[in-house]
Amino acid sequence: MEKPYILHMFTPEKNLSPFDVNMALDAGWTSAIPYLNVEPHEIQALVQDAIFSRSPGGLKRTGIFIGGRDAKMAVDMVRSAMKSMVPPFEVSVFADPSGAFTTAAAMVAVVERELENHFHTSLEGKKVLALGGTGPVGQIAATLAAKAGAEVTIIGRQLEKAQAMAHLCDSEFGEGQTQINGDADAHKGDLITEADIVFATAAAGIEVLSGELVALAPSLKVAADVNAVPPSGIAGLDAHHRGHPIEGSQSGAVGVGALAIGNIKYKTQSALLKRMRETTHPIYLSFDDAFELAREFARAS
Repeated sequence: MEKPYILHMFTPEKNLSPFDVNMALDAGWTSAIPYLNVEPHEIQALVQDAIFSRSPGGLKRTGIFIGGRDAKMAVDMVRSAMKSMVPPFEVSVFADPSGAFTTAAAMVAVVERELENHFHTSLEGKKVLALGGTGPVGQIAATLAAKAGAEVTIIGRQLEKAQAMAHLCDSEFGEGQTQINGDADAHKGDLITEADIVFATAAAGIEVLSGELVALAPSLKVAADVNAVPPSGIAGLDAHHRGHPIEGSQSGAVGVGALAIGNIKYKTQSALLKRMRETTHPIYLSFDDAFELAREFARAS
């Protein structure tokens, strides 16, 4: 009898995301076992309980998924899990807290696609504003865009928090490849006048870029909004936008809405869960892996 494919799903939250459970089972995992309220110091014991209960051959059918709502904590948990392995007793690990890693990867990938399709250019040297960017999706989207060569500013309601998140991205996620700035929401009227790209990553139902500001953006090329709940995060852009012109834009900017982003996000998360199940050697998957795959799906779509 073949051993089942068991995915141990760790989250520091009180609930595990039903979205992630559905995705795991649809990707072919036989069982998705939740571990709730997991604290960072508990990772080693949990991982070693998982790896020592099966032979090295059986461990090919074992994996760990790390969720939650905190990007830094998820990355820290992956690092702790890696240190806890005792080869050949080792399993694959995939982090995607609140879907932030795959969502951010999809957002940046579709923006790249629209830049190429409509403006025959790339992210290199472009000025990017991550509005409402202090959360996990904004942090990772900012990091990925900066790694691709963009000049990125995270915008938040509080200047100090935005600057702190920019420093966090540089120090924890940027691997010495980023120099992200942080600025206050009160200054976006000035910042938008030089922006090429806008990411709207605030909470659902919050408009972060008004029609007036869209019209005041002479260099704006692409704007992307992950929010599918009305009102839109960007005026003139709705969930169905897929490279369509943004109403009110004087620069000919195009928009990408939540459905186009979500399609690539879904494909990316599903493919990574399948990759982890099908691999013959342990792999560790995070936002860089998600971005590499999201780029492939975006180009093909």
